[in-house]
Amino acid sequence: MNIRPIRNDVDYQNALNLVDYLFNAQPNTLEGDILDMLVTLIEVYEAHAYPILPPDLILAESSTSRVE
Repeated sequence: MNIRPIRNDVDYQNALNLVDYLFNAQPNTLEGDILDMLVTLIEVYEAHAYPILPPDLILAESSTSRVE
């Protein structure tokens, strides 16, 4: 099995499918090591492709204040 960087959504979906297949792999086995690497690659790809921006503090403050 070749582990490659995740460069696009097709690679991402393939990696997710492999994680699903290897999900119950035992730690410290070849399958467990591959699972660890895939999860790390997925986390990096998701952080780049789907960033979670910090909240807009002004918007957050105005949505939590109540008029009574």
